[in-house]
Amino acid sequence: MATQLGDKIRELRTKQNLLLRQVASKLDVDTSIISKMERGERPIKKEQIAILADILKADKEVLYTLWLADQVMDVIKDEPLADEALKSVSKKIKKRK
Repeated sequence: MATQLGDKIRELRTKQNLLLRQVASKLDVDTSIISKMERGERPIKKEQIAILADILKADKEVLYTLWLADQVMDVIKDEPLADEALKSVSKKIKKRK
């Protein structure tokens, strides 16, 4: 299943005419790893986000937000009360600000 972050990485990479191997070499991983990240078949590590942002000339906060959204989605995707749980968490976060 594709992820928001994976889709964004592919979009940024293709807009800059970067090949998978170019991104992979800068991230120090195999080309197939980048391909799997883009398709959502391999998780992206939190510490890779800043590096990817630099490589792709992207906003780190945007990429981190997409990464976090993908993490939440992975945990709650099959839960029938996911929407209610998210609303509850959102309220708690807003109260902390």
